[in-house]
Amino acid sequence: MRPLRLQFRALNMAFFMFLGVGIGPDAHAHAVVVTSDPAAGSQSAVLPDRFAVRFNSRVDHARSRLVLIGPGGGQHPLMPAPGAEPTALVGSLPPGPPPPPGAWRLRWQVLAIDGHITRGDIPFTLRGP
Repeated sequence: MRPLRLQFRALNMAFFMFLGVGIGPDAHAHAVVVTSDPAAGSQSAVLPDRFAVRFNSRVDHARSRLVLIGPGGGQHPLMPAPGAEPTALVGSLPPGPPPPPGAWRLRWQVLAIDGHITRGDIPFTLRGP
């Protein structure tokens, strides 16, 4: 009778250890957008000087990026801002001609501390002056 009780305890412990691994804090640590500048769906007469996306967890800045996608689909990589906070990507456009009005997207891709890459677009509209 005693070996059966030990087997039951061992099986029970293994089951609860499995549950603990599956629902631990690292299981849900993907980087999720908390705020952005410009905000999703916003409209502006001028393109901002700085673009920022803030996340719910730290991101690896060296392996993350921000890109602006213009109305014609052209991609404009943003220059990373020095000294950005650990949970944010911040960048700016290099100097150049004024951007055309229309539908724009701020495309982000981050490597979160959990080792997973997440990506997405933040749409906004640039109205003409």
